[in-house]
Amino acid sequence: MKLRLIVDGRPVALEAPPMKRLLDLLRDDLGATGTKEGCGEGECGACAVLLDGELVNSCLVPVCQADGREIATVEGLAGSDGTLHPLQQAFWETGGAQCGICTPGMLMAAAALLARDPAPSESAIRTALAGNLCRCTGYVKIVEAVAVAARRMRRASPRRRAGARRGPVSRR
Repeated sequence: MKLRLIVDGRPVALEAPPMKRLLDLLRDDLGATGTKEGCGEGECGACAVLLDGELVNSCLVPVCQADGREIATVEGLAGSDGTLHPLQQAFWETGGAQCGICTPGMLMAAAALLARDPAPSESAIRTALAGNLCRCTGYVKIVEAVAVAARRMRRASPRRRAGARRGPVSRR
């Protein structure tokens, strides 16, 4: 099947079997290895990406369902110059990232949350991250990181806020 996608703001055209998992296409064909495979069954959230702005587990999405759509991966969060996204910076500063397996999915779930709710409560953060499993942190530092990033993003210029962007995820 011929696919046309926009991945992290860049148009991509390639051929792939229609039932190939989006996760495999991202990692194997496009080199987006930041997206992790944890369980392969949609239970852990490590492979979470944004598909047209909606959070999905890429291990459950056949590429035929992604054709013609926009995909945002964790690689798309950082700026093209390597500047960390406020979420990435906050995860680093608070110790929200430890082993790194859950981190990409947590970041994408948090990005989806902040795009729709720039001032989430702790409860809203916990609910948004509920589909992402972490065995290292106990979630306290992750929730703290999302709250820190949300505050920083609200104080930033409108161009840097979660909802103001060219693609599904800000390209800072």
